[in-house]
Amino acid sequence: MQLSVIILNYNVKHFLETCLKSVQKALQNIDSEIIVVDNASTDGSKEMMTKHFPEILYLFQNENLGFPKGNNIGVAHAKGEFICILNPDTIVAEDCFEVLLEEYKKLDNPGIIGCKLIDGSGEFLAESKRGTPTPWVALTKVLGLYKIFPKNQLFNRYYAQHLEENQSGKTDILVGAFMLLKKELYIEIGGFDEGCFMYSDDIDLSYSILKKGYNNYYIPKTTVIHFKGESTLKDGTYMTRFKDAMQFFYAKHFKSSWFFDVFMNLGIFLFAFKKTKEQSKVEHKPEHYILLSSNSEIYQCLQNKIPTAIDTALFLEDIYILNQPNKTIEILIDNELISFKDYIRFIEQNKKTNKIFKIRAQKSPFFIGSNHKNDKGEVLLF
Repeated sequence: MQLSVIILNYNVKHFLETCLKSVQKALQNIDSEIIVVDNASTDGSKEMMTKHFPEILYLFQNENLGFPKGNNIGVAHAKGEFICILNPDTIVAEDCFEVLLEEYKKLDNPGIIGCKLIDGSGEFLAESKRGTPTPWVALTKVLGLYKIFPKNQLFNRYYAQHLEENQSGKTDILVGAFMLLKKELYIEIGGFDEGCFMYSDDIDLSYSILKKGYNNYYIPKTTVIHFKGESTLKDGTYMTRFKDAMQFFYAKHFKSSWFFDVFMNLGIFLFAFKKTKEQSKVEHKPEHYILLSSNSEIYQCLQNKIPTAIDTALFLEDIYILNQPNKTIEILIDNELISFKDYIRFIEQNKKTNKIFKIRAQKSPFFIGSNHKNDKGEVLLF
């Protein structure tokens, strides 16, 4: 078997369902399997998997074991030469795995390869590629120096800004939302360190592979939507967890340093002070809807659900004709008409416009998407 896709789920059943349908399409031409590990979800994920995906290996756990252990359990059951660690709140293009497996053959001593990640509004997620977070590099992240000096090598290493978002190349760290590597290498490293705290498990795995002499690569020749991007949880809790993660990583791979603790705490203080000065942003609610679907039943259901006008279209080009530039337009796209790959391309092309987006996977009674850049993701049932 060539590829095993490992998905760790926790209480995101609608996103998991859509993710699985996109993955199944992307694996049609590959000798492969999907393994879902569930960390004791209580939202009906178990019932959904039993009903809609009985052919998929589903490993339900009786407690939340965390990200590292959950994925390690999945990999232990994997039969593929390659494994892909994939978040459940993602959507992959139909040719995603074929593109990356082909690119893998061209790389020099590859370890992990990752791809371009965007959020639900089409914005690039900077954590798609990162540098090794030494104390100085972590500090440039906390203080936001990478934004002020994006071209300066002294400050731009956290998000590996030596590479453009559409430029392939070596990078130290890849994100746990999407990691493709050989299973034997994962086993050789020992998998995810189960002692890791949140936000450090993917950093630790990436760096451990670098230390073994392999090269990690960022390959933006395919794009994946990740709804819960790095933009979420930008508050004091996030920064505390970020600090704890860096402390875990630094204690494991480097000598302990008072420099790190002092300046990280200073950075968190300055970050918190800045947040108190920021005014809250107004979230724009949809003022008009465009449904791209040939299914009249969906249109009828949405008319009863949405208290505003709904236009219908059959082609992506029609959306530009129906667009009302002075209104916030929510685009509802049916995957029975439009491929996941074309949807991904469309939202990238229309980021920072008056459009927001949701997609319905085939035979699903809901749309998922994001209404603004920092949104974790929303579900529209019909």
